Amino acid sequence: MQKTIKIGTRDSQLAMWQANKVRKELEELEYECEIVPIKSTGDLILDTPLHELGITGVFTKNLDLAMLSGEIDIAVHSLKDVPTVLPEGIIQGAVLKRANYNDILVLKDNEEFFGQPNGVIATGSLRRKAQWLNRYPTHKVVGLRGNVNTRLQKLEENDWDGAVFAAAGLERLGKRPEGAINLSWMIPAPAQGAIMITVSDNDDFSKDACEQLNHYETQLCVGIEREFLNLLEGGCTAPIGALAYVDPKTEEINFKGLLLSEDGKKKISVTKNAKVGRHRFLAKDCADYIINKGGKELMKKQIVEEKEFAIYSTKKLSETQKELVNESVAVKDSDFIKIRFNRISPKVIKDEIENVIITSQNGAEAIANSFTADELNFKNIYCVGRRTKKLIEQKIGKVVKSERNAQKLASYLSKEIKGQKVTYFCSDLRLDTLPNILKENEISVTEIEAYKTMLSPSKIDENNNGVLFYSPSTVESYVIGNAESNIGNTQNKIAFCIGESTAKEARKYFENVQVAKLPSVESVLELVNTHFIKA
Repeated sequence: MQKTIKIGTRDSQLAMWQANKVRKELEELEYECEIVPIKSTGDLILDTPLHELGITGVFTKNLDLAMLSGEIDIAVHSLKDVPTVLPEGIIQGAVLKRANYNDILVLKDNEEFFGQPNGVIATGSLRRKAQWLNRYPTHKVVGLRGNVNTRLQKLEENDWDGAVFAAAGLERLGKRPEGAINLSWMIPAPAQGAIMITVSDNDDFSKDACEQLNHYETQLCVGIEREFLNLLEGGCTAPIGALAYVDPKTEEINFKGLLLSEDGKKKISVTKNAKVGRHRFLAKDCADYIINKGGKELMKKQIVEEKEFAIYSTKKLSETQKELVNESVAVKDSDFIKIRFNRISPKVIKDEIENVIITSQNGAEAIANSFTADELNFKNIYCVGRRTKKLIEQKIGKVVKSERNAQKLASYLSKEIKGQKVTYFCSDLRLDTLPNILKENEISVTEIEAYKTMLSPSKIDENNNGVLFYSPSTVESYVIGNAESNIGNTQNKIAFCIGESTAKEARKYFENVQVAKLPSVESVLELVNTHFIKA
């Protein structure tokens, strides 16, 4: 029996139109499909400008979560809303043929305001706002959020001269007003007008189906635009435009890109052509030009120095990760735990080991630090965490079963290998949850200390609003380093935790404990953004 492909989508009218387009095209290829609507953060929070949400993938994150949990098989997106780096385990399945990529102006009345100094235009896009103010510096630009119908209704209800929309969205729904004006001078958002399908990397059936819908020329052009965006490290928080298209006469890719200040007073633009097949460095050359003309400095000037909130991460964050945090939140960080790998004795692995348990990436790295994959003779490997599983299969061997946390893994093993033996590669500091459950179910546990966890706490400012924790050990380290000040006055602080085991430890000291949806640093940072935006 053929699998039914579950198509995830936002539930707006435009998103449903796009999902139904994909469904029809797949059904024409004789695939069975079902549409699964899912609310996005961007649809739920409508009273905050997009650039202030501080969340990467504000319209895509919930669809990513649904795919990773198996609720959907593929997801349909407006490609301009998709982060340039997809989550681990999710890939681009197809890009459909691009529709109209232009921005258009929907007028409230007539065009007379163009020549007047006090025109008022509405848009929720920093890019559109900056380009409009660059061209019409005396005009006022007001914020506008919501789906297509909501924005059109708001235009009717307010005393504005017009509002800027993506042409493709209005045209797909048959809602483009007769008097709408093409803004041919406005450089669109990277990938504007294109529909993207994402799919799980391990779902070969859905990947094969999506590949048949891919439009190569569109994929080529939007790929250049998105690479340009990625190299500038911009997103919803930077006014960046990019457009690439193929000239059929010359078979050249024409590229236009620009970066502006938010007020439109400063603009850096670039135009460059390259033959199809010789376009490999087109995006990089254009991004480098923008950067060398002062692009980095222009973006840095737009960072708000005075922060409303402050958080402390108990693990060092990369610059890219720090950029994910909402601009109203100040970030400090240091490593509260440090790892030292032990030299594991060859005697431990001289014979075949029937059942092996590894509950962290550090455990996997410690084993790989002592032995090559060829030296290991593990029959059944069980682990905790998707990333741990990936690392084990890269460096050690095939994983039989992976669970999200130690308790779930222990429950699974209690049924599957009751009465057998396991070898648990762990730290000198570890929770008792897993070994205790196994022993209660007549499973013999041999613990191998693969690495040492050394606590390295830092003193945290009393005025800090939240602390980010990534393991029970980071909580323990925090408590030791901040005990003199009543554990840093935890009543006034929020503990943002990477998983339930960490949260369980944090609840001993914090009244307000929040747990990330996914066991990743990025998911913890999203939790921070969501909390302080609501605040």
